[in-house]
Amino acid sequence: MLARFALVAALVAVGSAAPAAEHWVYLGTNTGGKDGSKGIYRSKFDDATGKLSEPMLAAEMGSPSFLAIHPNKKFLYAVGAGGSKEGGPIVAFTLDAKTGNLVKLNEALSGGPGPCHISLDKGGHQVAVANYGGGSTVVYDVGEDGKLGHQAGFLQHKGTGKDPNRQKEPHAHCTFFYPELGYLLTADLGTDRLYVYSNSSKGGLFRSVGNSDVEMPAGSGPRHFALAPDGKFGYVCGELDSTVNVVEFGWAKGNKVVQSLSTLPKATPGNSTAECILSPDGKYVYVSNRGHNSVAVFKVKGDRTLEAAGHITGAIKTPRNFNIDPSGKWMLIASQDGGKVGVWEIDAKTGGAKETDSTASVSKCVCVKFVPVAK
Repeated sequence: MLARFALVAALVAVGSAAPAAEHWVYLGTNTGGKDGSKGIYRSKFDDATGKLSEPMLAAEMGSPSFLAIHPNKKFLYAVGAGGSKEGGPIVAFTLDAKTGNLVKLNEALSGGPGPCHISLDKGGHQVAVANYGGGSTVVYDVGEDGKLGHQAGFLQHKGTGKDPNRQKEPHAHCTFFYPELGYLLTADLGTDRLYVYSNSSKGGLFRSVGNSDVEMPAGSGPRHFALAPDGKFGYVCGELDSTVNVVEFGWAKGNKVVQSLSTLPKATPGNSTAECILSPDGKYVYVSNRGHNSVAVFKVKGDRTLEAAGHITGAIKTPRNFNIDPSGKWMLIASQDGGKVGVWEIDAKTGGAKETDSTASVSKCVCVKFVPVAK
């Protein structure tokens, strides 16, 4: 089964790396304040030149802190930060890939305060949301029309972690669907754990039995996750201890952390990691450092463990999120506290990247997503 997954993933990876002339870049922001951010913005990116147009407001929404694109590129989903006990907003939009326009379809509540991350399964049939404040995971079915439908599962995390200030309770931070095996995983910063769930016979979700959950290093505070193309390894950034951790998925034999490396060249008080991304060719892992204001580069070795390969620096201020364009040539880094998104040109030989003069002004940008421009 995993062999078939690896083949499909490899073909997808090859296809995603094929160059396209232009992409829409959708930008999630934290709204409010005197600088006037109002919701989701869009820019047009030319991957032949690395030029990024000035952003335009695509949809008004309160603090769309994370975005997800449907596999068919016709719909976009966003979570709004905040929310009460019933949860914050999960909003579905239609996406016109010709014009870049977004039109709201419907919305639902996340079931817990502080939704901070959203993802879709590979078929676009379900969305999963991590509630940071509520320490929970919620799943909604997605209809053929892109609308959010029935709540397919709600899972409340339990436990604490090592850090008495940040880990007094669960804090779900990232969800992702594990292709082929039908699992949903959630990284929980508060409990130092990757929770594993599987589909029940009734279409809901239940906590898996056995040894599937992954215990992360104590006090690491797992935040975001990148999955290797064959599904056998994953890379998780530790927000609290500034690390990147390599997870080996053995399933029947157990899933475990096999390596932990610092994301910093030297101790940097107050630093925290944010985003963790695998390059389209699978050769490099990147992790953003808030405080050190850099993106750490790691080379993926033959055994899937990592080797530190330097840092991407420049005019970066609090890089909560960044992304690599589908061609693999460019990295767009959002400076949450710098009021801009900048473009870096990636060196395929080293994995490093050089800052260009292409930038776009956007206030409190915290998420970057690509969609090919339709002709």
